Amino acid sequence: MRRLIPALCILVALATGCQAKTKKYKIEVVNQYPHDVTSYTQGLFFVGDTLYESTGQWGESTFRIVDLESGKPLRRLDFDQKYFVEGSVIFKDRLYILTWKNKVVFVYDPQTLEYESTLSYPREGWGLTTDGESLIASDGSSKLFFMDADLKVSRTVDVRLDGRPVRYLNELEYIDGKVWANVYTTDMIVIIDPQTGKVEATVDCGGLLPRKLRTPDTDVLNGIAYNKTAGKIYLTGKYWKRMYEVRLVPSK
Repeated sequence: MRRLIPALCILVALATGCQAKTKKYKIEVVNQYPHDVTSYTQGLFFVGDTLYESTGQWGESTFRIVDLESGKPLRRLDFDQKYFVEGSVIFKDRLYILTWKNKVVFVYDPQTLEYESTLSYPREGWGLTTDGESLIASDGSSKLFFMDADLKVSRTVDVRLDGRPVRYLNELEYIDGKVWANVYTTDMIVIIDPQTGKVEATVDCGGLLPRKLRTPDTDVLNGIAYNKTAGKIYLTGKYWKRMYEVRLVPSK
């Protein structure tokens, strides 16, 4: 009978898809920095120690190289008022900047910020990151799109948490082999296996920006940046006054 028990356990695991329990985390603030309160943050990422940020809204959309210590832009691109900028990333020595509903992606030289081209884009632009091999984008649905440098989709995955689709995937970041995504309108980040779309962990960021720093214009959490060189994770939000260096703490 004892020999049968392991075999039965294996059969049960196979029947249930070997579903591992979703991990739950909360965050602990390590440090905080000023953040430009006029930044409606849509994209946030590091290359080396350089911080980049794209911001949205009609008539307010920008792309910035940001000084972390002061929150001020060291260099800045301003977009025509007809464009609503979303996620951004540097991939294969090119800077890609999504637009929300304009159905285009702008490409720049990341060193000079000189314009190179405009590419057609067939869906809404939300978040954008890279694993070094592909561009990875979200469109507000539960899907992630993996694309080449010409924006040709090689594959998609459906993101699911305990078997249920997770919609409103917004700003994205690739960290240690996983895709982190803000879930728009919430204080939750999901950590996704990019091969299967399974949410392996959730991060509760509730209360990150204290009430005393909020104004009537303060919007939702949105912005995940990983400094791979330093091993540090930073979070901010739309029109927030602060950017936070954080670490994950298991949630009981």
